[in-house]
Amino acid sequence: MTPDPHHEHRLRCVADRIINAARAAGRPPPRLLAVSKTRDAAEVAALAALRRALGEDRPGFGENYVQEAAGKIEALGDTGIEWHLIGHLQSNKARHAAELFDWVQTVDRPKLVAALAQWRDPARPLDVLVQVNVDGEAGKHGCRPDNIPALAEAIAGEPALRLRGLMAIPTPHSDPEQRRPAFSRMRALFDALAADHPRIDTLSMGMSDDLEQAIAEGATLVRVGTALFGPRPPKD
Repeated sequence: MTPDPHHEHRLRCVADRIINAARAAGRPPPRLLAVSKTRDAAEVAALAALRRALGEDRPGFGENYVQEAAGKIEALGDTGIEWHLIGHLQSNKARHAAELFDWVQTVDRPKLVAALAQWRDPARPLDVLVQVNVDGEAGKHGCRPDNIPALAEAIAGEPALRLRGLMAIPTPHSDPEQRRPAFSRMRALFDALAADHPRIDTLSMGMSDDLEQAIAEGATLVRVGTALFGPRPPKD
Protein backbone atom coordinates (compact mmCIF):
# COMPACT_ATOMS: atom_id res chain seq x y z
CA MET A 1 0.00 0.00 0.00
CA THR A 2 1.40 3.40 -1.00
CA PRO A 3 1.67 5.71 2.03
CA ASP A 4 -0.69 8.69 2.01
CA PRO A 5 1.56 11.79 2.06
CA HIS A 6 -1.09 13.64 4.05
CA HIS A 7 -1.08 10.92 6.73
CA GLU A 8 2.70 11.02 6.87
CA HIS A 9 2.77 14.81 7.23
CA ARG A 10 0.11 14.78 9.94
CA LEU A 11 1.87 11.98 11.81
CA ARG A 12 5.16 13.86 11.81
CA CYS A 13 3.42 17.04 12.98
CA VAL A 14 1.75 15.20 15.87
CA ALA A 15 5.01 13.49 16.80
CA ASP A 16 6.75 16.88 16.84
CA ARG A 17 4.01 18.37 19.03
CA ILE A 18 4.34 15.50 21.51
CA ILE A 19 8.13 15.71 21.66
CA ASN A 20 8.14 19.49 22.01
CA ALA A 21 5.47 19.47 24.73
CA ALA A 22 7.28 16.78 26.67
CA ARG A 23 10.57 18.64 26.39
CA ALA A 24 8.98 21.88 27.59
CA ALA A 25 7.45 20.07 30.56
CA GLY A 26 10.61 18.13 31.37
CA ARG A 27 8.73 14.85 31.01
CA PRO A 28 9.27 11.72 28.90
CA PRO A 29 7.18 11.76 25.69
CA PRO A 30 3.87 9.95 26.19
CA ARG A 31 2.64 7.11 24.01
CA LEU A 32 0.43 7.97 21.06
CA LEU A 33 -2.93 6.27 20.64
CA ALA A 34 -4.47 6.88 17.21
CA VAL A 35 -8.25 7.23 17.50
CA SER A 36 -9.56 5.34 14.49
CA LYS A 37 -13.32 5.63 15.06
CA THR A 38 -15.12 5.91 11.67
CA ARG A 39 -11.87 5.16 9.79
CA ASP A 40 -11.73 2.04 7.64
CA ALA A 41 -9.29 -0.84 7.92
CA ALA A 42 -7.21 0.40 4.98
CA GLU A 43 -6.62 3.78 6.66
CA VAL A 44 -5.65 2.04 9.89
CA ALA A 45 -3.26 -0.29 8.07
CA ALA A 46 -1.62 2.61 6.23
CA LEU A 47 -1.10 4.66 9.39
CA ALA A 48 0.15 1.62 11.30
CA ALA A 49 2.74 1.01 8.57
CA LEU A 50 3.91 4.63 8.79
CA ARG A 51 4.22 4.42 12.55
CA ARG A 52 6.24 1.22 12.34
CA ALA A 53 8.50 2.88 9.78
CA LEU A 54 9.16 5.61 12.35
CA GLY A 55 10.20 3.04 14.92
CA GLU A 56 7.05 1.98 16.79
CA ASP A 57 7.03 -1.76 17.37
CA ARG A 58 3.33 -2.07 18.17
CA PRO A 59 1.32 1.03 17.31
CA GLY A 60 -1.83 1.57 19.34
CA PHE A 61 -5.26 2.35 17.89
CA GLY A 62 -8.37 3.30 19.85
CA GLU A 63 -11.93 2.40 18.96
CA ASN A 64 -15.18 3.63 20.49
CA TYR A 65 -17.52 0.82 19.49
CA VAL A 66 -17.05 -2.92 19.89
CA GLN A 67 -18.94 -3.87 16.72
CA GLU A 68 -17.12 -1.36 14.51
CA ALA A 69 -13.76 -2.43 15.88
CA ALA A 70 -14.52 -6.12 15.38
CA GLY A 71 -14.69 -5.71 11.61
CA LYS A 72 -11.36 -3.90 11.46
CA ILE A 73 -9.61 -6.32 13.78
CA GLU A 74 -10.83 -9.25 11.71
CA ALA A 75 -9.86 -7.56 8.44
CA LEU A 76 -6.36 -6.67 9.59
CA GLY A 77 -5.60 -9.93 11.37
CA ASP A 78 -2.31 -10.30 13.17
CA THR A 79 -0.63 -7.10 12.01
CA GLY A 80 1.00 -6.12 15.28
CA ILE A 81 -1.55 -3.45 16.22
CA GLU A 82 -2.43 -2.89 19.88
CA TRP A 83 -6.19 -2.35 20.11
CA HIS A 84 -7.74 -0.15 22.82
CA LEU A 85 -11.42 0.30 23.60
CA ILE A 86 -11.89 3.97 24.52
CA GLY A 87 -15.68 4.24 24.29
CA HIS A 88 -18.32 3.38 26.86
CA LEU A 89 -18.75 -0.37 27.29
CA GLN A 90 -22.10 -1.93 28.09
CA SER A 91 -21.88 -4.99 30.32
CA ASN A 92 -23.68 -7.15 27.75
CA LYS A 93 -20.81 -6.52 25.32
CA ALA A 94 -18.08 -7.31 27.82
CA ARG A 95 -17.48 -10.82 26.48
CA HIS A 96 -16.79 -9.54 22.97
CA ALA A 97 -14.60 -6.74 24.27
CA ALA A 98 -12.61 -9.08 26.50
CA GLU A 99 -11.92 -11.35 23.54
CA LEU A 100 -11.10 -8.59 21.01
CA PHE A 101 -9.10 -5.87 22.72
CA ASP A 102 -5.68 -5.61 24.32
CA TRP A 103 -6.78 -2.71 26.52
CA VAL A 104 -10.10 -1.41 27.86
CA GLN A 105 -9.69 2.21 29.00
CA THR A 106 -13.27 2.82 30.14
CA VAL A 107 -13.86 0.61 33.17
CA ASP A 108 -16.03 2.63 35.54
CA ARG A 109 -18.12 0.21 37.63
CA PRO A 110 -17.68 -3.11 39.51
CA LYS A 111 -20.16 -4.96 37.31
CA LEU A 112 -17.96 -4.34 34.30
CA VAL A 113 -14.85 -5.55 36.13
CA ALA A 114 -16.51 -8.88 36.87
CA ALA A 115 -17.90 -9.23 33.35
CA LEU A 116 -14.54 -8.60 31.65
CA ALA A 117 -12.70 -10.93 34.01
CA GLN A 118 -15.20 -13.70 33.37
CA TRP A 119 -14.44 -13.79 29.66
CA ARG A 120 -10.69 -13.04 29.56
CA ASP A 121 -8.04 -15.74 29.56
CA PRO A 122 -5.85 -15.21 32.67
CA ALA A 123 -2.89 -16.42 30.60
CA ARG A 124 -3.02 -13.10 28.75
CA PRO A 125 -4.47 -10.51 31.14
CA LEU A 126 -6.46 -7.59 29.78
CA ASP A 127 -4.88 -4.19 30.43
CA VAL A 128 -7.41 -1.94 32.12
CA LEU A 129 -7.76 1.75 32.97
CA VAL A 130 -10.29 3.22 35.37
CA GLN A 131 -12.28 5.95 33.64
CA VAL A 132 -12.84 8.94 35.91
CA ASN A 133 -15.55 11.59 35.61
CA VAL A 134 -13.05 14.16 36.81
CA ASP A 135 -15.33 17.20 36.46
CA GLY A 136 -18.41 15.53 37.95
CA GLU A 137 -20.48 16.10 34.83
CA ALA A 138 -24.07 14.89 35.08
CA GLY A 139 -24.83 12.01 32.73
CA LYS A 140 -21.18 11.49 31.77
CA HIS A 141 -19.54 8.08 32.01
CA GLY A 142 -16.72 7.47 34.45
CA CYS A 143 -16.54 6.80 38.17
CA ARG A 144 -16.40 9.50 40.83
CA PRO A 145 -12.89 10.23 42.07
CA ASP A 146 -13.70 8.87 45.53
CA ASN A 147 -14.69 5.53 43.98
CA ILE A 148 -11.28 4.98 42.35
CA PRO A 149 -9.65 3.03 45.23
CA ALA A 150 -12.41 0.41 45.51
CA LEU A 151 -12.66 -0.05 41.77
CA ALA A 152 -8.89 -0.36 41.45
CA GLU A 153 -8.84 -3.00 44.19
CA ALA A 154 -11.51 -4.98 42.37
CA ILE A 155 -9.49 -4.89 39.14
CA ALA A 156 -6.24 -5.80 40.90
CA GLY A 157 -7.97 -8.77 42.49
CA GLU A 158 -8.83 -10.36 39.14
CA PRO A 159 -6.05 -12.54 37.64
CA ALA A 160 -7.50 -11.99 34.15
CA LEU A 161 -7.16 -8.20 34.42
CA ARG A 162 -4.15 -5.94 34.87
CA LEU A 163 -4.61 -2.50 36.41
CA ARG A 164 -2.57 0.02 34.41
CA GLY A 165 -3.87 3.41 35.56
CA LEU A 166 -6.50 6.07 34.88
CA MET A 167 -8.28 7.69 31.94
CA ALA A 168 -10.40 10.84 31.67
CA ILE A 169 -12.13 13.12 29.18
CA PRO A 170 -12.43 16.55 30.83
CA THR A 171 -15.24 18.97 30.09
CA PRO A 172 -14.67 20.48 26.64
CA HIS A 173 -13.74 24.17 26.49
CA SER A 174 -12.96 26.35 23.50
CA ASP A 175 -9.73 27.33 25.24
CA PRO A 176 -7.63 24.20 25.96
CA GLU A 177 -5.96 26.04 28.87
CA GLN A 178 -9.28 25.82 30.71
CA ARG A 179 -8.89 22.02 30.78
CA ARG A 180 -5.54 22.19 32.55
CA PRO A 181 -7.01 22.15 36.11
CA ALA A 182 -8.83 18.89 35.29
CA PHE A 183 -5.62 17.39 33.95
CA SER A 184 -3.83 18.48 37.11
CA ARG A 185 -6.50 16.81 39.27
CA MET A 186 -6.10 13.63 37.26
CA ARG A 187 -2.36 13.62 37.88
CA ALA A 188 -2.99 13.98 41.62
CA LEU A 189 -5.47 11.08 41.51
CA PHE A 190 -2.95 8.99 39.57
CA ASP A 191 -0.20 9.71 42.09
CA ALA A 192 -2.52 8.79 44.96
CA LEU A 193 -3.45 5.52 43.27
CA ALA A 194 0.22 4.73 42.61
CA ALA A 195 0.89 4.87 46.34
CA ASP A 196 -1.24 1.72 46.71
CA HIS A 197 -0.57 0.23 43.26
CA PRO A 198 3.03 1.12 42.40
CA ARG A 199 3.00 -0.85 39.14
CA ILE A 200 0.50 1.42 37.40
CA ASP A 201 2.09 3.37 34.55
CA THR A 202 -0.62 4.93 32.38
CA LEU A 203 -2.45 8.23 32.65
CA SER A 204 -4.56 8.52 29.49
CA MET A 205 -5.68 12.10 28.81
CA GLY A 206 -5.34 14.71 26.11
CA MET A 207 -6.57 14.77 22.52
CA SER A 208 -5.85 16.61 19.26
CA ASP A 209 -6.56 20.11 20.56
CA ASP A 210 -5.23 19.86 24.12
CA LEU A 211 -2.41 17.34 24.10
CA GLU A 212 0.15 19.99 25.10
CA GLN A 213 -1.77 20.87 28.25
CA ALA A 214 -2.28 17.18 29.11
CA ILE A 215 1.40 16.38 28.64
CA ALA A 216 2.41 19.36 30.80
CA GLU A 217 0.27 17.92 33.60
CA GLY A 218 1.62 14.38 33.32
CA ALA A 219 -0.17 12.41 30.59
CA THR A 220 1.64 9.21 29.66
CA LEU A 221 -0.73 8.40 26.77
CA VAL A 222 -2.56 10.84 24.47
CA ARG A 223 -5.52 9.91 22.26
CA VAL A 224 -5.35 11.66 18.88
CA GLY A 225 -7.77 11.29 15.99
CA THR A 226 -8.43 14.34 13.81
CA ALA A 227 -4.85 15.63 13.94
CA LEU A 228 -3.67 12.28 12.53
CA PHE A 229 -6.41 11.31 10.10
CA GLY A 230 -7.78 14.71 9.15
CA PRO A 231 -11.44 15.74 9.41
CA ARG A 232 -13.92 12.90 9.54
CA PRO A 233 -15.72 12.22 6.27
CA PRO A 234 -19.23 13.74 6.09
CA LYS A 235 -22.15 11.44 6.90
CA ASP A 236 -24.39 10.36 4.06
